Amino acid sequence: MTRSRATVIGFVAVLLWSLLALFTVGTSPTPPFLLNTICFAIGGGLGLIWCTLNRTLGTLRGVPLKVYAFGILGLFGYHAIYFSALRLAPAAEAGLIAYLWPLLIVVFSGLLPGEHLRAGHILGAALGFAGAALIISNGAGSFQAQYLPGYLLALACALTWSTYSLASRWIGTAPTASVVVFCLGTAALSLPLHLVFEDTVLPATPLGWLSIAGLGLGPVGLAFYVWDIGVKRGDIQVLGTSSYLAPLLSTLILVLSGVTPAKPVLVWAAVLITGGALFAARASYAKVGFKP
Repeated sequence: MTRSRATVIGFVAVLLWSLLALFTVGTSPTPPFLLNTICFAIGGGLGLIWCTLNRTLGTLRGVPLKVYAFGILGLFGYHAIYFSALRLAPAAEAGLIAYLWPLLIVVFSGLLPGEHLRAGHILGAALGFAGAALIISNGAGSFQAQYLPGYLLALACALTWSTYSLASRWIGTAPTASVVVFCLGTAALSLPLHLVFEDTVLPATPLGWLSIAGLGLGPVGLAFYVWDIGVKRGDIQVLGTSSYLAPLLSTLILVLSGVTPAKPVLVWAAVLITGGALFAARASYAKVGFKP
């Protein structure tokens, strides 16, 4: 597989993750750990079918346990935090803060060996965090303290996923089939935590169940398999650059679906966060004379 093809495959995950907030809203009031359990069981089942058809299940035996631990904790941690964030704060606003991860991937990649942190990286980070601050301050209006826990969890999401994606480079020899174990392990880890800390509340409508199925098949299923291929075999800075579309697409989907009104503060925050990622990406490509 060529590096370009792997990068394109990785970008499919960005498109799928643009639906993450919409589907998460549709699953309410199902609690986070239970949602983790069901969705990752679906995603892991999807992977088992894919591995069986491709006859790659045998490759799982040679994967070190530390790789499985890394993948399970990464997926479990991010989504438990993300689902909690969207239960504690408005979906579009919390989702935008969580989508600082494309910017952080590009910025953090500038700290990798052989790379350099440039002025554009710093400017991009400043713009992105200005967008997050705009959301938290409610557009310089009254501070909405009741949503602060959700916003802080969304910021933790961005830090978790950007770190996970970059750290995946150091376990690049693990086959993509290992994502099956990551998903099933995340479901297995989430179930006892649900039983201990949460009440069992399942969707009461067909739309709720369709949202759960959509999460498990797309943003919490197929997305991880294609993203794993992208970050391990593709150009991670190109993926970080193209990922700046995610916050715009996610916000647009929420607005068009009627979940979120098109408020000026939301528009400006989306522009700042997306613009920050673009500035950082331009800095990453300056060394090769290419500007995305």
